[in-house]
Amino acid sequence: MCRIFGYCRISRKTQNIDRQVRNILATYPDAIIYKEAFTGTKLQGRKSLDALLKQVKKGDTIVYDSVSRMSRNANEGCQLYEELFNKGIELVFLKENHINTSVYREALAKQIDISIKTGDDATDTLMNTIIDALNKFQMDLAKKQIELAFGQAQKEVDDLHKRTSEGIETARLNGKQIGGVPGKKLITKKSIEKKAEIKKHSIDFGGTLNDIDCMKLTGLARNTYYKYKRELKEE
Repeated sequence: MCRIFGYCRISRKTQNIDRQVRNILATYPDAIIYKEAFTGTKLQGRKSLDALLKQVKKGDTIVYDSVSRMSRNANEGCQLYEELFNKGIELVFLKENHINTSVYREALAKQIDISIKTGDDATDTLMNTIIDALNKFQMDLAKKQIELAFGQAQKEVDDLHKRTSEGIETARLNGKQIGGVPGKKLITKKSIEKKAEIKKHSIDFGGTLNDIDCMKLTGLARNTYYKYKRELKEE
């Protein structure tokens, strides 16, 4: 039985992965969804992708919201596309359906499969050479479309990084503070509440709990806990 998988990936914390999930399920409601949150730009080391690639077999389908979700690196994306295509796995890109593997396979099926035999060796050689050249030209066009799609996805990311860097530099030149002010305490509702708990329960402030137990009680990460504790002592 052929299965349908959906692969969703976000590379920044500000992105919403649920949008991709909804887009895929709207067209393929039975798709088995694999999610990858806040990953790098390389294919290697993505746990959900690795798990998905171990699951799929010939005849299965992987659906992506966009080609950029498959890879933001054109070279790696084209390589993975070709590997999956050769294994008989169907790939669907909702926003770039002109590079779906079904389109690629159709191009292969439409290749001219003719062997010219006129009895004249020179004529036969010439005609078969022309046909082979037309076949290669057709497939090169299909591959170029795939490369262009991945390349455009990578360009969009590169442009975003450039605009972000330029925006930060412009803000810096205009005298705006970028990031936190070194040495300045950031006061939040959470910091106030957690510091009160530390002050009440930590043995260093008259309580009964050591650092490990106090960390468990407050639910704070080690670095945050000791940061709050240090600030309490300074106060």
